[in-house]
Amino acid sequence: MKKQWFFTVLTTCFLSGNVWAADFYVRRIDVNGLQRVEKETVLAYLDVQSDKNVSQEQMDAAFKNLYATGLFADIKMDMAANGVLKLTVVENPLIGERAFDGNKKLDDKILETEVQSAPNTIYNRAKVQQDVRRILEVYKRAGRYAVEVEPKMIERDENRVDLIFEIDEGPEAKINKINFFGNKHYSSPDLQEVIMSKESRWYRIFSSAETYDAEKMNYDKELLRRFYHQRGYADFRVVSAVAELAPNKKSFILNFTLEEGKRYKIGEIKVDSAISDVPVEKLFREVTFKSGSWYNADEVEKSISGITDELGRRGFVFVDVLPVLNRNTESNTMDVMFKIKEGERTFVNRINISGNAHTLDEVIRREFRLDEGDAFNVSKIQDSRRNIENLNYFSKVDIQSVPVDASKADINVDVEEKSTGYFNIGIGYSTVNGALIQGGITENNFQGKGQQLSVDGSVSERSKDYSMSFTEPYFLGRRLSAGADIFYSDEDYQDESSYDSSSTGARIRFGWNYTDDLYQVVRYTLRQDEIKDVKDYASIYIRNEEGKSTGSVIGQTLIYDKRDNAIRTKEGYYLSFGNDIAGAGGDEKYFKFDVRAYKFFTVSDYWTFKFYANGGYILGYGGEDVRLSQRYYLGGNTLRGFAFGGIGARDKATDDALGGNWVAYGGAEMSFPIGLDEVGIRGRTFFDIGMIGKPDNIDTHLVDYSSKPRASIGFGFEWFSPMGKIDIDFGFPIMKEDYDETEVFRLNFGTSL
Repeated sequence: MKKQWFFTVLTTCFLSGNVWAADFYVRRIDVNGLQRVEKETVLAYLDVQSDKNVSQEQMDAAFKNLYATGLFADIKMDMAANGVLKLTVVENPLIGERAFDGNKKLDDKILETEVQSAPNTIYNRAKVQQDVRRILEVYKRAGRYAVEVEPKMIERDENRVDLIFEIDEGPEAKINKINFFGNKHYSSPDLQEVIMSKESRWYRIFSSAETYDAEKMNYDKELLRRFYHQRGYADFRVVSAVAELAPNKKSFILNFTLEEGKRYKIGEIKVDSAISDVPVEKLFREVTFKSGSWYNADEVEKSISGITDELGRRGFVFVDVLPVLNRNTESNTMDVMFKIKEGERTFVNRINISGNAHTLDEVIRREFRLDEGDAFNVSKIQDSRRNIENLNYFSKVDIQSVPVDASKADINVDVEEKSTGYFNIGIGYSTVNGALIQGGITENNFQGKGQQLSVDGSVSERSKDYSMSFTEPYFLGRRLSAGADIFYSDEDYQDESSYDSSSTGARIRFGWNYTDDLYQVVRYTLRQDEIKDVKDYASIYIRNEEGKSTGSVIGQTLIYDKRDNAIRTKEGYYLSFGNDIAGAGGDEKYFKFDVRAYKFFTVSDYWTFKFYANGGYILGYGGEDVRLSQRYYLGGNTLRGFAFGGIGARDKATDDALGGNWVAYGGAEMSFPIGLDEVGIRGRTFFDIGMIGKPDNIDTHLVDYSSKPRASIGFGFEWFSPMGKIDIDFGFPIMKEDYDETEVFRLNFGTSL
């Protein structure tokens, strides 16, 4: 009686219809259908011996072993009554060429790293389907959720095939709307400025921020948490973050449900140290906040870093500094205790960096506050993460520590790069310069080295400005920034002073940080200024300066910046002091000093007050007067309600503004919501006051001049538009002289303090 087994890829059946329970004797094994695979390879995986008995279980296992190799598309096993086991196989083809077709948003190199099916490997249908799923996942991370991938084979000679992944990328999954629920203290536009995800707008054509990405949304949750924790909301949490497919099935709606909680002020501050050799008073000096200030998680972390560094300087490198926060919900205060104890003696083994395809490893490593071989310190790792995030090169920074043995641990850094280049172009109108067009290109991570390169230009009815800048943030491998600038400007002052002015030059500069908030910049500028196109009827003081002059200027600026945000400031203050000395070459000789002070605070989370004071003084020496181009002019943006150069010395005969050798101005401003936060428009009221000195060596009988204060009040709007910040103001003088030039309406482009 003839008995057979028939095996296929999916099923096993007995052709005779009988189930064999006994073992079978295999006298010989024949293999048919082989082309590239050796018979010995098949027999090795089959693991069935000739001249021996074999059980049904062994035959099942043999079939599974052969199919698991991925070498065969079909396998048939036929056991004859004479003891001959016949194997008939159909080999999987060999992949010749592998290609991607239709991929425009993601190039081949990115996709090649994801797929396993490679040239000169065996074609395997299951593996190809896995490759399809990987490609789909890569496109989802890139914001393409409607992508379709179809693998196709083109048969070639000698059982070879070309594998083509045909890709229909479909449209990007844009973010149609971002909703915030539960936010009472900060408006939705405020919070949209915090997160990376942005609503789709026509002017974001060069940005990936409007593309939905699940990982980006997770990072948005962390950004929201940091934002609130920096502003006193220690109990804040994101209850849920959900992405819903919009009705058009092509875009997403992001919904963030928030629980803000109470806002806490700092109560009692203590330092509890188990290290008796270090006085607590010394450690207390490293605390960066005071009782009565709003709780700020960043300041707590800075204090931990300061205490850790102080202990390290005293020889205690294995320490743990833990903040203990005790909330008083009745008084809305937060007591903070820094608990210090000795930590485990663990060292950093290796720092491993991954995910940086463009950015060099060195750019990331130099932001670490500890090196391989240093004592392991959690606080310094947190500082390192913050430093890397502040580079603004990465959409994600993940740092994990992995123990190697009892005394060593690796630090694994995984980053996800984002676009660091910006292109901007704007067309508009300003009451100062008339119709204008401006544009520029900036790359903040040039060649992946962390260098900054920018080219900017603007042309208006009254001015032309062109500049190119380059900055190396780690000059000579140190935390010292070095940069160079080339610039050219041409200004029309015919309306104010009957002349035009141009300036061409270059500058080199060096900058360094003393702390996170205190930094200094020193610079050397070589430029050529020209007073030109002077009218015949211009003031004698202007006609005398017609021509070119060369300035060789050494200067510095010291800045202390405690603002919570450099663009939309709500809290903090800003101080700067600068001075310049001209005369190391060239024909201009002067000393110049400038100071600026700004204070911001917000009431009821929406009404922001700004108080400011600015002053400057310039003095010629060596018998040289201060030229027109270096003098101070008051009015316009510096004193609203008055025209540019509208205050100060003015020729009685020609009405030309002559500027002054010193200036002082300041004021107060309150900005508030007017129901247009969605489009970035806020209202404001202001009070400006200022005074200006006269130039040296002028005849007071020929000019009108008074050092009396001028003042104005008014209202206006600030618009954070797609083209940049736009200010619209209506100013009304309340203290002025008869000869002052006034101006009620002012429209200005650009960002200022």
